[in-house]
Amino acid sequence: MVAELINVGQKQDALQALHDLITSKRYRAWQKPLEKIMFKYVELCVDLRRGRFAKDGLIQYRIVCQQVNVTSLEEVIKHFMHLSTEKAEQARSQAEALEEALDVDDLEADKRPEDLMLSYVSGEKGKDRSDRELVTPWFKFLWETYRTVLEILRNNSKLEALYAMTAHRAFQFCKQYKRTTEFRRLCEIIRNHLANLNKYRDQRDRPDISAPESLQLYLDTRFEQLKVATELELWQEAFRSIEDIHGLMFMVKKTPKASLMVVYYAKLTEIFWISSSHLYHAYAWLKLFTLQKSFNKNLSQKDLQMIASSVVLAALAVAPYDHTQGASHSELENEKERNMRMANLIGFNLDLKPESREVLSRSSLLSELVSKGVMSCATQEVKDLYHLLEHEFLPLDLTAKVQPMLSKISKLGGKLASASSVPEVHLSQYVTALEKLATLRLLKQVSHVYQTMKIESLSQMIPFFDFSAVEKISVDAVKYKFIAMKLDHMKHAVLFDTQDLESDGLRDHLNVFAESLNKARAMIYPPTKKSSKLGEILPGLGEIVDKEHKRLLARKSIIEKRKEEQERQLLEMEREEESRKLKQQKITEEVEKKRLAAEYEQRNKQRILREIEERELEEAQVLLEEQEKRSKRKGGKKPILEGEKVTKQILMERALSEQLRERQEMEKKLQKLVKTMDYLERAKREEAAPLIEAAFQQRLVEEKALHEHEQQQEIELSRQRHDGDLKEKNRLSRILENKIIFEERVQSRREAEFNQRRAEREERINQIVQVRKQEREALRKKIFFVRSEEEILKRLREEEEARKLEETERRRKEEAERKAKLDEIAEKQRQRERELEEKERLRREALLVRATDGPSRSSELPAGPEPGAAAPAAAPAPGKYVPKFRLGGTEGSAQAQSSARPAPSDTDRWSSARQPPSDTDRWSSGGRFGSGGSRPDDRNPPSDKWGGGSKSTWSSSRPRGR
Repeated sequence: MVAELINVGQKQDALQALHDLITSKRYRAWQKPLEKIMFKYVELCVDLRRGRFAKDGLIQYRIVCQQVNVTSLEEVIKHFMHLSTEKAEQARSQAEALEEALDVDDLEADKRPEDLMLSYVSGEKGKDRSDRELVTPWFKFLWETYRTVLEILRNNSKLEALYAMTAHRAFQFCKQYKRTTEFRRLCEIIRNHLANLNKYRDQRDRPDISAPESLQLYLDTRFEQLKVATELELWQEAFRSIEDIHGLMFMVKKTPKASLMVVYYAKLTEIFWISSSHLYHAYAWLKLFTLQKSFNKNLSQKDLQMIASSVVLAALAVAPYDHTQGASHSELENEKERNMRMANLIGFNLDLKPESREVLSRSSLLSELVSKGVMSCATQEVKDLYHLLEHEFLPLDLTAKVQPMLSKISKLGGKLASASSVPEVHLSQYVTALEKLATLRLLKQVSHVYQTMKIESLSQMIPFFDFSAVEKISVDAVKYKFIAMKLDHMKHAVLFDTQDLESDGLRDHLNVFAESLNKARAMIYPPTKKSSKLGEILPGLGEIVDKEHKRLLARKSIIEKRKEEQERQLLEMEREEESRKLKQQKITEEVEKKRLAAEYEQRNKQRILREIEERELEEAQVLLEEQEKRSKRKGGKKPILEGEKVTKQILMERALSEQLRERQEMEKKLQKLVKTMDYLERAKREEAAPLIEAAFQQRLVEEKALHEHEQQQEIELSRQRHDGDLKEKNRLSRILENKIIFEERVQSRREAEFNQRRAEREERINQIVQVRKQEREALRKKIFFVRSEEEILKRLREEEEARKLEETERRRKEEAERKAKLDEIAEKQRQRERELEEKERLRREALLVRATDGPSRSSELPAGPEPGAAAPAAAPAPGKYVPKFRLGGTEGSAQAQSSARPAPSDTDRWSSARQPPSDTDRWSSGGRFGSGGSRPDDRNPPSDKWGGGSKSTWSSSRPRGR
């Protein structure tokens, strides 16, 4: 019957008949013929583009074969998708311009009113409109097919593979035809399916996500969704896909394969870069580098170097200041929530940390790169750039050294042969961020050195941007308290803030400078041991006291600040506790409100269900009464409410049985009527057959006579046309000679005109050739003149350079000769000093020998009346030298015996011409003959550098007492 309806062109009736058959309660058990019926059913649905019929039929067929033969349902769905795709491809191949045919924003939207008005008002039916009418409906139906299949297969453990395949084909459809709106809806559909799967865990045939096969299918689907989203540049949807993948991993507590995680972090780098989250972009690159280095055994050294360079450049591209400076409380909370979400995506848990900025920061990332060896794997250009931007202090030459490095880095990158999940690395994308970083470093370093600078000078120092861009960069830096500067456009100057002279950067700079000077001084004048520890401590005692006082004051201020900070923290904790209690109270109130609302909603639902049940009961009663009235039974209406409680189910069964009986009777009547009509039609055709044959023979005779008559008329007309043509030929033959003469005249005139124009053209070409020859001659003379002038100038420059080089060489030789003479003079002076020192040493040794002989002689004299008093000194022998302290009497002897270092007298001939040593004398502690030497120098030298040999120093080296 269905085939007959299809043959006569009534496909809609055939589809309705099959729909009634499939949805009928009579066919609730699966059979093999039912599968063939479903194949024909989906073919009709596709031909007529009836998506709603297809969905109803597939849902009913799923109920039938869910527990018996799921493979049959899979085959029917595959056939349905194949037919829909094939029809859409046929329609697309018929359209010449695919982009114009697909110029529709939403496949589910109806026609706009302006399009309808245009179709009625415009008289032309252009190709674009025909393409739209041909292709767009089939694409709508294909999209509806994908949605229907996904809706039927959701939450079905036996058809998970088919569900994943359908999702992949839907993703490819959106990718191939750039259907962004449909892609968003598709992602939302799949996301809702997974949410319902977790919400309703007690469903029958529910998939188990914790199973390895199911988890792999779901992850493959999400990763395909992520890839298509990035290719369509739907970055918001790509970020949501990343969150879906992370939520799926968190749900099952399992980590996917390393190859999938590489794709995960590779797409994260793209998403974070597009969203200007450079810090998380760098951390994602670090994760990607770690995975590739750990699990990719085929990774080449070159590809590893490229990935490491990307990690380092991504870390350097992070802004060196905090963007949350000066933000409001709500903005800080939003930023904290956003940071926690993104940190969770890259594998960092910030819930246990009080301050997320301390965990994920630019400084910690750079230190981690150095500690993990990422820096050592990067290219040399990247290492040099990192050292220059992070460790060098070059306020005037920073940008000049950075610019060639950035030019080299921008040319690096390309495809990675051994890392398929990371197909390409583009280092040029970091150039702009690195130029901005170099600009910020330059401004920071210049602010340490200069207080005021001209705008023109600053612009010349920064070749990356014009000054308007530099001004925007400086405004952001000042806003986030990275530098302190002002722009005075009236004076065309840049003013760096100098109020905070004790800033950390300036103090560190001065400390480093002071340490460098101390090291240089220690290398030039190495320290020696002093004569006494007290003399070493006393000069710096005041400075030590001052430092200790300052340290105690600083410690006191630190303690006070810590107390204030502790009090502030206590107040904040109290406020947080109060806010937590208020929040808890609000939560409790909201829960109570929700409970009351749920109870109210439940009561309303129960009331609505009761009303619906009563209404259905009334409708069933009315239906049953109508069926009984229409029945032709003789006993009247059968009583219903007798001895038993009538329910809705009983009434519905009675109504359905009556309908089924009437339908059977109607079918019997129709079969009888069909048979009667068949007999009548056969009888009519048997009677009409001889009449039709006689009419046909008569028509043959008439058409034969007509053919012969028309053929005779055609012969007569042909003969008449031939006679007329002969007469016309005879008439025109008389003017044949005139025709030939006219042709010759026209040809001769045209030939003369052609020759004249050819001569003019040749003459014009000769003139042009002469002019061009003259121009070339003039150009050659000009080039010769310019080259000769350049050679003369070059020769003059070379002569000038040779003269300067000769002058420089002459000066160098003169300087070398002068230096050699000075060295010779200095050597002679040193030789003379050594000879004088030697003589002095011999003389002092002789004096010391005499000094030791004097006390030994005085001990032989008789003692005085008092045993404790020293005897007077003996008179010196004539011609023998005796030191004056030996001639000083009893007092001098007592002082010499009581002190190891007697105070020298003012008439001492060894120290009369010198000043006493001071703390500032460079030779008091650093000379060649100090207190720790073997011999002091008592001469009066010609310069201050010999001041270390005073009498006090010499006296301290004598033996103490007897």
